[in-house]
Amino acid sequence: MASENDGEMSGDSMCKILKEEGLGKWDETFRKMSVIKLRELNDGVLTEMGIDPLEDRQKILDSILKIWPAAHKVFNDPIHGHMELHPVLVKIIDMPQFQRLRYIKQLGAGYFVYPGASHNRFEHSIGVGHLAGELVKALKEKQPDLNINDRDILCVQIAGLCHDLGHGPFSHLFDQMFIPKATRPSGSLGEKMRTWKHEDASEEMFDHLVESNGYLPGMMEAYGLKLSEDLDFIKEMIKLPEAKKKYKGRPEEKSFLYEIVANKRNGIDVDKFDYFARDCHHLGIKNNFDHGRFIKFARVCDVDEQKHICTRDKEGNNLYDLFHTRYSLHRRAYQHNVVKIIEHMITEAFLKADQHIQIKGSGGEMFTLSTAIADMEAYTKLTDCVFYKILNSTEDTLQKAREILKNIVDRKHYRFLGEIKHKGTPTKDEIPQLKEELAAALPFPRQGVQADGLTKEDFVVLSATMDYGSGAEDPINSVDFYSKKNPNQTFKITRKEVSKLLPVQFSETLFRVYGKKMDSKSLDAARGHFEQLNPVWSDSHVTEP
Repeated sequence: MASENDGEMSGDSMCKILKEEGLGKWDETFRKMSVIKLRELNDGVLTEMGIDPLEDRQKILDSILKIWPAAHKVFNDPIHGHMELHPVLVKIIDMPQFQRLRYIKQLGAGYFVYPGASHNRFEHSIGVGHLAGELVKALKEKQPDLNINDRDILCVQIAGLCHDLGHGPFSHLFDQMFIPKATRPSGSLGEKMRTWKHEDASEEMFDHLVESNGYLPGMMEAYGLKLSEDLDFIKEMIKLPEAKKKYKGRPEEKSFLYEIVANKRNGIDVDKFDYFARDCHHLGIKNNFDHGRFIKFARVCDVDEQKHICTRDKEGNNLYDLFHTRYSLHRRAYQHNVVKIIEHMITEAFLKADQHIQIKGSGGEMFTLSTAIADMEAYTKLTDCVFYKILNSTEDTLQKAREILKNIVDRKHYRFLGEIKHKGTPTKDEIPQLKEELAAALPFPRQGVQADGLTKEDFVVLSATMDYGSGAEDPINSVDFYSKKNPNQTFKITRKEVSKLLPVQFSETLFRVYGKKMDSKSLDAARGHFEQLNPVWSDSHVTEP
């Protein structure tokens, strides 16, 4: 990949590299230069610039060779085969902020149920970076009029590679289950925790990665990126702004680039392409969606005066396979009833351990498990390894958390009693109500205490919503198609036009009920409570066929 700006960098970026090499004394020599053409630097030019001794000139030239020119590298991946990655991507992969993803399970607690699900965010992120490049290059080749340039391609690849930098221990468990329940400190950090998602941390971690690795900005510039625009563009693709009018990185005519890594419009993006294929491979589940075929037929068209990525009309069945694969993975793996209760127990343990875990961040400041999201230096150290830190601890303050994790390892997790199908979207009050009714379900005489000793605290109720990606809506309604005869005219297709054998409902919510006491007498009693209550809730919450 070559650009007209390849081999150029700013004086400020060169100064950062000099600082890395202990050559800060030459800062002023380079800082006054607005543009440095690396290909023109040699020993003679450096001598004319007054850089002496020879040892310093050689260090500068060696530093330049570390960032430009550098070779592409080939990664052999079980999903995508041999992937050739740009030197900037290779540089990012080698950095500690990216390497931490080796120690964060892609499927969270899924590894406790599926023995093959040992893969991590590390390999997934590399796969997404690769696929992002494949899709944007395919669009450039098919439609030269889109004016996709090498800067665009490299930025899209970097965004794909870095989109998951912000995941915490056990992936979605951390941002969807732990952080919302953690005790919030007062002030701005508490407010941040209220709405915090892993995408927020991905954006911050990317900034930290760039700032803390002095060679990277210069390397990016050397390969043609304009940091004042392109760093914003990359972060916008990682965490999409709420409104397109807020986009800074690229103009409206290139808005389709924002649909490659994370597609808010219809959910069809290379992030899903990789994790569908990768997760199915490791779980032993068949993947019916062919992302390679989608890339072949992807085309940018004008839709309501905006440019969007569209696909051929004959690809309707392939897209329903994508949406069904998503539902199937949630039903069979991501929201498997044992996976969810183990995630619940890990969350319980993390909450009990939160204030007793200390992580050193920037300036030597100490952070807890939950407050580490405020400091990316501390957050870089936070991975799945915290599970084993608690499990193998000896401190009295971690005893309760340690016991929970030991129960998980010993397969003494809370026992699944059954599930209730919910009619629609559950309210926040229904789970506490269900727990109250579970405790009171059997007609034993009592005065505030169950005759069998069970109370609402002995039950765990978790909700699980599974859909095709668009809630209760048919996801195909958000997709625009074109035909072979008229590739520039888009239209919608209906479910009936695709097949008569497709579903008519696209979402369901289940209430999973678990018993916390695991002795046989208590479990039998808990099952009795559930069996007594199940018909009542089923009649009132299940849609009749």
